[in-house]
Amino acid sequence: MQRLTITLDEAFVDELDRLIARRGYQSRSEAIRDLARSGMREANEAVDATRDCVAALVYVYDHDKRELSKRLTREFHAHHELSLSAMHVHLDHDSCMEVSVLRGKSTEVRRMAEAVIAERGVRHGRLVMIPVEIEAQKHAHGASPRREHVHVHVRDAG
Repeated sequence: MQRLTITLDEAFVDELDRLIARRGYQSRSEAIRDLARSGMREANEAVDATRDCVAALVYVYDHDKRELSKRLTREFHAHHELSLSAMHVHLDHDSCMEVSVLRGKSTEVRRMAEAVIAERGVRHGRLVMIPVEIEAQKHAHGASPRREHVHVHVRDAG
């Protein structure tokens, strides 16, 4: 291991210490390592923009916001080739959460997710992308006849 020295302002350190307490880290070094790994993973996703991915788009929205449900539905229909599945949860009288599973080119998935999150009335949104290799070919499994179907191979994180 190498020792690094960094300078952080007091407000940042206070926020870091609250995170450490909330998540139960044993030290600031552990927390900073985890945050750095997360940032590096996110940076690598941006570089790998043309690769295939699977993703979870999680967002919370106000279902009473004017025409929002219709606008969201239109967005998903416009990108039906990316959308695999969705789960809808009623959180309270005003808020709904949706979790949408997407698959496609990273740039297209990110663009769609950003459009959904940017809709007026969407309160929170986050996209988690996982790089994959998609294989579509005709082959058999066990006693099944040969047919073309898709396999999604998850790439190792790194």
